[in-house]
Amino acid sequence: MKNNIFFLLLSLIAVVLMMQCNNKQTSKSEYLNIGNPTAKYVGMDKCKTCHADIYNTYMQTGMGQSWGLANKQKSAANFDPAKAHVYDAKNNLHYKPYWVGDSLHFLEYRILDGDTVHKRDETIHYIIGSGQHTNSHIYSSNGYLFQAPITYYTQLGKWDMAPGYEDDNSRFNRKIEPECITCHNGYPDWVKGSLNKYNSVQLGIDCERCHGPGSLHVAGNMAGNLHDTSKSKDPRIVNPRRMSIEQQNNLCQRCHLQGIAVLNDDNNFFDYQPSTTLSDNWNVFMPEYKNKKNHMIMASHVERMKMSKCYLSSNAMSCITCHNPHVSVKYTAQEVFNNACKNCHTAKNNCTEKLDVRKTNGDNCNACHMKKNSSIDIPHVAVHDHYIRKNINEAEPALQDNFLGLQCYNNKHVDAITKARSFIEFYERYLPNKFLLDSALQLIDKQGQAKTYQNKDLVRIAFLKEDFAEVLVLSNKWNAKSISDSWNAYRIGEAYLKTNNNNAALPYLQQASDLMPFNLDFRNKLGDCFVNLNQLEKAKQTYQFILAENPKNELANSNLGFIYLNQGDMMQAQQYIGKAVALNPNNVQALINLSVCYYNQQKMNLIKPLLKEALSIDSGNVQVKGMLKEIDN
Repeated sequence: MKNNIFFLLLSLIAVVLMMQCNNKQTSKSEYLNIGNPTAKYVGMDKCKTCHADIYNTYMQTGMGQSWGLANKQKSAANFDPAKAHVYDAKNNLHYKPYWVGDSLHFLEYRILDGDTVHKRDETIHYIIGSGQHTNSHIYSSNGYLFQAPITYYTQLGKWDMAPGYEDDNSRFNRKIEPECITCHNGYPDWVKGSLNKYNSVQLGIDCERCHGPGSLHVAGNMAGNLHDTSKSKDPRIVNPRRMSIEQQNNLCQRCHLQGIAVLNDDNNFFDYQPSTTLSDNWNVFMPEYKNKKNHMIMASHVERMKMSKCYLSSNAMSCITCHNPHVSVKYTAQEVFNNACKNCHTAKNNCTEKLDVRKTNGDNCNACHMKKNSSIDIPHVAVHDHYIRKNINEAEPALQDNFLGLQCYNNKHVDAITKARSFIEFYERYLPNKFLLDSALQLIDKQGQAKTYQNKDLVRIAFLKEDFAEVLVLSNKWNAKSISDSWNAYRIGEAYLKTNNNNAALPYLQQASDLMPFNLDFRNKLGDCFVNLNQLEKAKQTYQFILAENPKNELANSNLGFIYLNQGDMMQAQQYIGKAVALNPNNVQALINLSVCYYNQQKMNLIKPLLKEALSIDSGNVQVKGMLKEIDN
């Protein structure tokens, strides 16, 4: 026992010293593996050697099955040819999922005048979701991860467009960025300086997402320094059951409070660790609507719980009051959930409903007080609404002009600048209404001029308003090399591009690319600037860098092909522009450029189908109409 105490004292001293040198550490933790750079992740295989029973039940949960390889074992979808088809009428695109052995493929194709004029076949690498609600699909291009455009909705047993794609089909271009992947998976090996490139990814949310890095715990036990957890917590590993209620809810709302997440300066989505305070890293805002109590986002469980009287009148309610995160709800007896209610609702304040009515719902508390509800962000899905209440209105009017504002659900004392950024994020992601930017400006003005990074926010607002002259006024004292924020540098560079000042744009776009070298959108803008300055060799090098990173980057293929077209190299032009058209059949300019390329090679029979397809996409395109008329003549 003395050896154990001596070991823990040494560990505590070491942690204190390391915390003094670790500038990234914010809220303090009583656990030795948190905020400790020597504490390393060991992986679930190491955990299950001692905790096999917990591992086996956990792997049946939605978290354990949140992300996996795209194979037949993982997929919950129906691939019957009569059902495995989705048609996007808006874009005249068909989607067919199918298997080649144990490899999942998605075929995208377009039919025009009875002919198949476009085909794109992508191999799917990962499936998101346990299959309880959905299976969504991810493909990788040299480590760059993107979401595929169709999803399987298991509750209805149907294929349809992925969430958000029904109105805006971004096809195979939706980037899987850290904010997304870190809630659906264990922490990946993310390539710094990129938006969506990963050296490797985990398969499912692992033990250490909730318990913190396990190396100290494992090393101590292997050295014989065992801890009797029946008497007290083991300080070498986080045990959420022994955390405070606030810490428990911080841990769960890391992923189960979906909304507008606003990162604090110099933070990222990998920084939060269990037992610390989430608001030290970021704040999560939710839109508030008048008389819209039934409208919910699917992964907004914590928000809904915090609206409940059960939560508001108790200082002891967290997610694990009702849920055992190691056991799937599918395999949890209903009595477990009922007993959680009865812990507070004793005989004195028990359910007042008549027994015969209760029996019609199986005498289950959640059947009446947590009815299943459809979400406003994920179609074809119904989940238990964690807004626990006595009277639930079955019908409410649709969301219209009833927006009241944004409320932060993990920080009661959020500052004005952070709240301003929430309005900017909400504008940029969901609701491009000018009043949101005006609200942000009022909050920034309220904060006063002394706030650090204020100019960066003003530049972003002016940029979103497309007031590029104002962007340049706000940034006229910034030297490009002095800017440390890549998005700030990009926005200034883009403002100069939009005002036809390419020489001034170049250093800012170069700085943005230097700060985020694997942000291929920044690189494409840099290449465009080189083209405008007639620095074609530098433009070529830029686009070739992009294609070496991601050969399926449509813009780089199109732009590089355009350079070769203007240089008279028709073979190279056809190769790259043809690839761009194959990647995106809606790129009208690429269809036009490929037609010009064929014209220069006298491949006249190939031109008219391209122009007809371009006209089907953009019926008013004067250039296409003129080219068709010339071909007909």
